[in-house]
Amino acid sequence: MLLFALLGFIGITFHQWLQSTALLTSQASTTAWIVAATPVFMAILGSLALGERLGWVKAAGIALAGLGVLLVVSEGDFQALAIGRFGAPGDILVLISALNWAIFSVLSRRGLQRHPATRMMFYVMTTGWLFTSLQFFGWGQLEEITRFTHAGWLGVSFLGVFCSGLAYIFWYDGLQALPSVQAGAFLYLEPLVAVVVAALVLAEPLVAASLIGGAIILVGVWLVNRPAA
Repeated sequence: MLLFALLGFIGITFHQWLQSTALLTSQASTTAWIVAATPVFMAILGSLALGERLGWVKAAGIALAGLGVLLVVSEGDFQALAIGRFGAPGDILVLISALNWAIFSVLSRRGLQRHPATRMMFYVMTTGWLFTSLQFFGWGQLEEITRFTHAGWLGVSFLGVFCSGLAYIFWYDGLQALPSVQAGAFLYLEPLVAVVVAALVLAEPLVAASLIGGAIILVGVWLVNRPAA
């Protein structure tokens, strides 16, 4: 139960707070490209925690993915980075969330070796809901509920059922069947989908630097996860 509670806090409460707060100042398409670097963090954690050898190719992939992240958040303006302006404030939170999700996945992988995915997900989401509820009620935000519009309730319902409930269950099923690094490879699809949806739904512009930086991230992540010759 301590493991479930820890995973609930890391993967539900803290992770969702990081990403929802980040979206206040960051574009959805930009955050998706940064999240695509999550498998790189998984590879680094595997090296540090499990003693897995990276090698020069994987190290080069990590460096390349990092360059791509910098290109995305700066929109090609590296001079802004040189003087300490790291894109939008939310970009930093999304980068932290990518590392946080890698930690969550690696810890979950160990738990899934002993527990069925559905049972483990039930306890993880329940404890995460409890931690979030304590935060919500503790900050006296009940009046926010009365301000919800029909579109707001529709958005919350979609996020709760599809983006949280079903998505987390599918992710745990994948982690139980595949190594965490291989499961993380499917995250490469997220930025591609997010860029299209953000352009269609939110009318976010398709910035050339973001697309080029995203492509560099994908190449770097591929180098990190490519099978050894």
